[in-house]
Amino acid sequence: MIETKPPRPKIRSVRAVINTKAGGVDPRAAEQLEEMLASFGVRAELAATDPDGVEEALSAAVAARPDVLIVLAGDGTAGRAAQLCGPDGPLLVPLPGGTMNMLPRALYGAKSWQEALTDCLERGRPRVVSCGDVGGRHFYCAAILGAPALWQRAREAARRSDLRAAWDAAVFAFRRAFTTRVRFQAEGYPKHRFVAVGLICPLVSRTAEREESLEAAGLNADGFSKVLGLALSNLLGDWRADSSVTVEPCLRGRAWARRRIPCLIDGELNWLDRTTDIRFIREAFRALAPPAEPTS
Repeated sequence: MIETKPPRPKIRSVRAVINTKAGGVDPRAAEQLEEMLASFGVRAELAATDPDGVEEALSAAVAARPDVLIVLAGDGTAGRAAQLCGPDGPLLVPLPGGTMNMLPRALYGAKSWQEALTDCLERGRPRVVSCGDVGGRHFYCAAILGAPALWQRAREAARRSDLRAAWDAAVFAFRRAFTTRVRFQAEGYPKHRFVAVGLICPLVSRTAEREESLEAAGLNADGFSKVLGLALSNLLGDWRADSSVTVEPCLRGRAWARRRIPCLIDGELNWLDRTTDIRFIREAFRALAPPAEPTS
């Protein structure tokens, strides 16, 4: 059967929310965004705000029920916008305005926000995006549960050139790496005890069943080098192919530990309860994105 592309959407109303303090947003971003939309004959209502006003601006934008919501901000704001839009809300265009930009990169590749927006306006079509849910928090690319998540604090401090904070965070993460284990069970599979559990969404997964479930990858290896390697590598890198990794599909599951579980959710550190439920959500939101490139 020949797969047909969804039709180009009619874009009549657009809202845009810009976090002016995000790492990848320059002072002229709002003006540039408005000019770019105008060049395509699109008029938008823009809300340029600092982090304290982002939640209110997103809520107001979604409530207005535009055809398209454009967000220029970091990963946290992109994820929150996706959750507010849901499967029945406006088409979402999460542009890369932060440091990691995991969701924008997964949808648009390693492009500037100007290139990604142009691509969406020229070739964009609706795309249903699934997600994972861990302890009530949605993630659209990947989550890592366990001690390696704690290295995020050291990385961020080092990026700010705050060497004292980076050292303190590294010492804390090192100590927890050898004392914390995560127990995990995907529904229908045996229980495991891991150093860390990676949950990878269909948007970035490389498995054959990628459209049907999360990919759960548990790190079995002991030793500082393995844990450090996972913490400092790309969350979606080749560590899943390592012989010390157990990979299973996961529609529903559970993770538990002796203490609260550190968790990287699309690159941002969170703390989960000692027992946390996990589930796959097949239709989380609709993105406006160019057709996916065919894979060989």
